[in-house]
Amino acid sequence: MDQLATEQADYSWVTAQLSTAVLLLDPQLRIRYFNTACCAVLGIGEKRLRQQLFAALFQHLDIKASHLSSALSSRQAFGVSDVQAVLLDGRHLLLDISVTVADAAEPLLLLEIRQVEQQRKISMESLQQHQHLAARELIRGLAHEIKNPLGGLRGAAQLLEESLDNEQKEYTQLIIAQADRLRNLVDRLLGPYRPPQCLQANLHQVIEQVLQLALIDNPTGVRFLRDYDPSIPDFSFDPELLEQALLNIVRNAQQALTDGGNVCLQSRILHQHTLHGKRYRLVACIKVIDNGPGIPTDIKDTLFYPMVSGKPGGTGLGLSIAQTLIHQQGGWIDCDSWPGQTEFILYIPVSDTEE
Repeated sequence: MDQLATEQADYSWVTAQLSTAVLLLDPQLRIRYFNTACCAVLGIGEKRLRQQLFAALFQHLDIKASHLSSALSSRQAFGVSDVQAVLLDGRHLLLDISVTVADAAEPLLLLEIRQVEQQRKISMESLQQHQHLAARELIRGLAHEIKNPLGGLRGAAQLLEESLDNEQKEYTQLIIAQADRLRNLVDRLLGPYRPPQCLQANLHQVIEQVLQLALIDNPTGVRFLRDYDPSIPDFSFDPELLEQALLNIVRNAQQALTDGGNVCLQSRILHQHTLHGKRYRLVACIKVIDNGPGIPTDIKDTLFYPMVSGKPGGTGLGLSIAQTLIHQQGGWIDCDSWPGQTEFILYIPVSDTEE
């Protein structure tokens, strides 16, 4: 047994007491040591962790292997908060990761991994909700300020047109056409205005209607898959608003798959789930999953803001409107994305809140 192994045998009981996952990686980023907490945090047994490549523990991790290798070669420590990770079993985790270089016979990377607590995740979601609502109110205020003088501008152009000859009328017609275009954009910025009209309805009937509409206009031949939970009961929601929100998301998935691909619509029931700071006994969870290129990292945090789009020429209104439609029904839309998979998750309360 070499000196490093002897030290591990002597002091492994110390790290075994930690709730933080601790790993030592060699220059090939292969695991040389791990503590007991690693098995709990990563959901992997000791046999599978031994001598495993670190990257092989995840389907997806926001930190690239090149960043770790660079830290080792430059001996530069770093830490990253709220790292998105997808484990081999499909579980999604939010992690805080600290990386330092350990002094040993050979250079080793010391990783400390902490799972973000559920309460902190709820706080982050609450912050995102408040930011979205604030952005929506700002946009709506600006839209109203634009719409009022726009009507006067269009009316003045119509009056002016009556006193012009035919050659000059083309200029006033251009003004009127552009004013109409801006008015349509402003109307979309203002978003849906009618209150939800909730009634007892079947969730899967709405999803099937969305699929039928998506199949009518499917130029790249996207393949649609279904993965429904038949135990979800009929419950009170607005079918029309849900259909519009879901269709916006499915359309985005279709457009992202420029060379074809798969879109899976999945339904599940969640127990004791928290939305907007309220705990519900039952929450319907609808996922729209595509195997496209993923969402650009620079817009992930502002994805649901109005006028934010990852598509060339996109208006960035579809997701913002979808979020507003679901929010009106007490729900929320979240998103997880990495290259090769994007998931939009719609949460809608099924039961009353807990007393």
